[in-house]
Amino acid sequence: MITSVLVANRGEIACRIFRTCRELGIRTVAVHSDADENALHARVADTAVRLPGAAPTETYLRGDLIVKAAVAAGADAVHPGYGFLSENADFARAVIDAGLVWIGPPPEAIEAMASKTRAKQLMGIPSLDQDRITESDLPVLVKAAAGGGGRGMRIVRRLADLDGALEAARAEAASAFGDGEVFVEPYVEGGRHVEVQVLADTHGTVWALGTRDCSLQRRHQKVIEEAPAPGLSDELRDELHSLAVRAARAVDYVGAGTVEFLVSSAGSAHFLEMNTRLQVEHPVTEAVFGLDLVAEQIRVAEGHALETGPPRARGHAIEARLYAEDPAAGWAPQTGTLHRLAVPGDVRLDTGYGDGDGIGVHYDPMLAKVIAHAPTRAEAVRRLSGALERATIHGPVTNRDLLVRSLRHKEFTGAGMDTGFYDRHLAELTAPDPDPYAPLVAALADAQSRVSRFGGYRNLPSQPQVKRYTTAGEEHEASYRHTRAGLEADGVRVVTATPGLVVLEADGVQRKFEVTRYGDQVYVNATALTALPRFPDPTAQHAPGTLLAPMPGTVVKIADGLAAGAAVQAGEPLLWLEAMKMQHKITAPVTGTLTALHAVCGAQVDVGALLAVVEVSQEDQ
Repeated sequence: MITSVLVANRGEIACRIFRTCRELGIRTVAVHSDADENALHARVADTAVRLPGAAPTETYLRGDLIVKAAVAAGADAVHPGYGFLSENADFARAVIDAGLVWIGPPPEAIEAMASKTRAKQLMGIPSLDQDRITESDLPVLVKAAAGGGGRGMRIVRRLADLDGALEAARAEAASAFGDGEVFVEPYVEGGRHVEVQVLADTHGTVWALGTRDCSLQRRHQKVIEEAPAPGLSDELRDELHSLAVRAARAVDYVGAGTVEFLVSSAGSAHFLEMNTRLQVEHPVTEAVFGLDLVAEQIRVAEGHALETGPPRARGHAIEARLYAEDPAAGWAPQTGTLHRLAVPGDVRLDTGYGDGDGIGVHYDPMLAKVIAHAPTRAEAVRRLSGALERATIHGPVTNRDLLVRSLRHKEFTGAGMDTGFYDRHLAELTAPDPDPYAPLVAALADAQSRVSRFGGYRNLPSQPQVKRYTTAGEEHEASYRHTRAGLEADGVRVVTATPGLVVLEADGVQRKFEVTRYGDQVYVNATALTALPRFPDPTAQHAPGTLLAPMPGTVVKIADGLAAGAAVQAGEPLLWLEAMKMQHKITAPVTGTLTALHAVCGAQVDVGALLAVVEVSQEDQ
């Protein structure tokens, strides 16, 4: 029997595995980098072991250090979670060689499927020859042979872009997985991403636990997932189940795994890969089948046999991944303090963050997964979108509004989505829509906050008071007056105004606004605002051609030959920043001449750091 489990991972998945371990009476061991010393997963574990350093290559990708940590902490088993070393056969062998139980598939199965090129060969599916691709082969997808999560992937629609895509994918894959091998396969336009969860024991039983649809993706990384995949014919569903079981049996698979497919608009299935680990989206399968997949992984690792068949599926489940990122700014990851995260309603919340935790630059920007289960798909959509809409999220910019709008989009509610959903709809889904009353509410709450500190005296109380805020990138002014009857504002009646609650009446309808403030950041219900100083700082202005770092990160590449004096075009790539395991292309803000280049390859930069200056061409002024 397993008595103590070390999770070779961090964040949400470590916390989720620890939860099941506690329910089973199993002691828990966390590993943490220096950047994660106070992270939630390190706090909730029974024991935590430090991995010196911050970058994944120094810490969570160091299998030797993790095995030593497990032995030192007295663990008798290791669970890899997902990502990092979860699909590394050498790590699995090292765990087993150390006399520990590996809660995962055999190293040989991992090895057979870990390389997507070898997996395709095993399934009899050839990859394209990178050196012989022609225009007739386009579009194609460049893909990392190891790992997943959308890293090391590029769509190529022009032959001239192929070499650059291969180079960028190799660099990103090497950084994320320690393996720069990539391959090229046809890109299925308008396809759906459908997968099958499998679970196998050591006695020859393999379960196919239904389908999941994961078509809503950004940068080839899933955003919204659901089970079962809607709209599949019985014949196609049976075919997917059969192929998934065949893939598992082909490598004598043991434990939880996922076989992924692209389903074309014509209904044909194209094998993508087998992920030899637990998937991020496993909770939707758990909800539909009433299972705890982590508990099943542990039981299988202990040698227990599965029943002859899986439980019966019930209802529909949908998961949304909440990211600290700005979808309207090229999905740029965000950092800072997560002051508050609370999601109401009958939903499941899996997170690796607690209130007050910091969100850094070293790891994936996912804050949490929110999962809703209901008897029907429509009910699950309504439950999840409503919970997200009412959630309290105080901190960096997130994709919450995008998630709510996506779930309510007619293409999604009608189950007509495919992997090009965000390519078609991103602009409308990220259009600013701040609450028009939010600036006034913030100003009224601020006025009452100052009353509580300084009393009722005001100089010239009959004069309008003005406060300035920015929200959704735009500046707003809010005006109100102090009267003997209380606060007044044009166009509305102020029913209640306190530092934390404002009630306004407009056209006979009363609306309630909850207000929370952290320094200059103000949250009015779901609208985030920044209070501006009364007199702007003239030194804070930047010339039109100033290029500032949109996020903290590491400069990993500068465009070939780029130097002061070079002519650049607006939108031309100048350099690349790596942040949160992804590479981000930084482009010229205007057309002109590069007059200064402050970025240095390998240097860490903070958000807002000066990277370069482009002098605007005269014809563009």
